[in-house]
Amino acid sequence: MRWTRPCRMLVLGALLVGGGPVSAQSAGGPDVEAVLQRIQASVERFYSRAQHVMADVRVRVRPMGRDFRSTGRGRNLLYEMRVEWAAGADTDTPAPEPVVMRTLLEANGRPAAPEDEPVCADPEPFSEEPLAIFLPAKRHDYVFTWSGREREAGRETDVLEYRLRHDEEPTIEWDGLCVSIDLPGHTRGRVWADAETGDVLRLDERLRGMYEFPVPREQRRRGMRRTMAIESSNSTVRYRRVAFSDPDETLLLPASSESMTIWRNAGVARQFITHEISNYRRFVTGARIVGIPRRP
Repeated sequence: MRWTRPCRMLVLGALLVGGGPVSAQSAGGPDVEAVLQRIQASVERFYSRAQHVMADVRVRVRPMGRDFRSTGRGRNLLYEMRVEWAAGADTDTPAPEPVVMRTLLEANGRPAAPEDEPVCADPEPFSEEPLAIFLPAKRHDYVFTWSGREREAGRETDVLEYRLRHDEEPTIEWDGLCVSIDLPGHTRGRVWADAETGDVLRLDERLRGMYEFPVPREQRRRGMRRTMAIESSNSTVRYRRVAFSDPDETLLLPASSESMTIWRNAGVARQFITHEISNYRRFVTGARIVGIPRRP
């Protein structure tokens, strides 16, 4: 998903990433630092063990009007996704970084053709980067507060709210009539972590308020407004345990994600995107599959 989630949109008619650690203690709550330590240990286990993972990813992109009715034809895509973990370029960040590669297999129920390759409104590759905020190299950039205890996926969880300590300048990039927007610091997040193991079971992010930006003259068509705006954007990522053989181990991996973005003065009023991730397996150099998931 991070998901710094770039918002991408065709102007004639965008996924949103932001940031959210310094910990803040809530009255009557547990030690937030202790909760973060459990989450950090779980994420570090993931980064150290989730090497060379591949999966099938079903992506559905649905444009909608303000009445939530479909407008135009959506996109139904099936990808084969591979995630490899490369050593970080920053010597102060020893944790590996995800390298995500996607191969489009199907588009709208038929084998993919060259013209089916990703278009402007298709989402960016799905990755594990959101969990990196819980590692020591990034935690100091965020403020965490304890929100309470809730049940999630049948488990008792600690719920933490998070945000970036300092706002950062947005990045807006245009490619013809397509715009990609990165809004670090303009989002707020919430995480549900297993109270016993620290495993992240769910991660939500939302845009904290409307964001309006100018449309350059060269990107405007006749009748277009001089500005566009993202009125709201929300996303949810859910995780599940996946068991592998050879060697036997169980990893917490993304199961699904969904996002809703509401636009103003864009080609579509609302955009609903879902990812469904299944058929996890592992591979080694040369693409030989070395382990088929077994049921946990």
